[in-house]
Amino acid sequence: MLQTMDKEARLTEEAHRLYGLLRTVSKDKNSHWSYEDCLKAAPYTLSINRFKKEQNAVILAHSYSTPDLVYGVADYRGDSYELACKARETTADIIVFAGVWFMAETAKILNPGKKVLIPAGRAGCTLADAMTGTDMKKLRALHPGVPALCYINSLAEVKAECDACVTSGNVFDIAQKFLSDKLIFVPDLLMAKNLEAELQRRGTPKEIISFGGSCCVHDKYRPEDVEKLRTDYPGIKIIAHPECPIEVCRLCDYVGSTKGMFSYVGSSKDKMFGMLTEFGLVNRLEAEYPDKKFIWPFGVCSYMKKNTLENTLEALVDPRPEQLVEVAPELAAAAKKSIDKMFELAQ
Repeated sequence: MLQTMDKEARLTEEAHRLYGLLRTVSKDKNSHWSYEDCLKAAPYTLSINRFKKEQNAVILAHSYSTPDLVYGVADYRGDSYELACKARETTADIIVFAGVWFMAETAKILNPGKKVLIPAGRAGCTLADAMTGTDMKKLRALHPGVPALCYINSLAEVKAECDACVTSGNVFDIAQKFLSDKLIFVPDLLMAKNLEAELQRRGTPKEIISFGGSCCVHDKYRPEDVEKLRTDYPGIKIIAHPECPIEVCRLCDYVGSTKGMFSYVGSSKDKMFGMLTEFGLVNRLEAEYPDKKFIWPFGVCSYMKKNTLENTLEALVDPRPEQLVEVAPELAAAAKKSIDKMFELAQ
């Protein structure tokens, strides 16, 4: 009886902890995380945190993951670059990456001797999956001598064929450091246009040669979405990611990476923001800036949301084969060169 009472007390305490973190956070467009939601999550967060400690594991959660993961069990939360840095620095034996495949793949490349797990299994990404290593080889053959940059949202086989990896936060600065008047940038066709325009604005124009696809969230935004936000909410500051169409970015008050958007909100005196990005970042902003209001028209990454508390616990206790991340040593070594070049040039 005493054990049962102790267990109930621990669950209640954990539910209160989660509710204190999530009560201001939207669960969807019409509701917020309730105490009952947190009570349902509590058995999983308690178990995950216990197994994590026992196994010397670290959990990295991308900002687009669900709030129960981000605040309930993650040791670090952030965008692709921030989490790549944490993966590079960790002394843990096991890395659990609540994100999509290319992110977990990058963590494995940086830690070939560690076990890397992804709860969602082979969760894809419309950007990363838009280009193969063979595509990259063909593109470089068409443009001999032109330096090639790949967005971190790319597969290891693409990274292995490029001179440097970049993120949405450092792409502009790194591109400026290449002296060539032409650059290959893959696999985001929309970010390529924003990159070319920004380099022109900075007075360091370059022709950007691109190939690939677009983000299934950010490519849906249109200029009329910006116009509607300004009409419905006078004085609103509108923020977009450079994965959005250039016609949208030109109308916004700030365009930047996930980390950049977070920093912009934090340093701004404004109280209302229109967020043209994925819902998970809106959740983080609601949790960490409860005194500010965030208007989010739409945009959910179904791939990121495949990471759950249930499959995170499964990955720690008894991982399925598809949850275990492996990268062939030769491929990992080649891809690591472009990732290391990013860290070097980003200094």
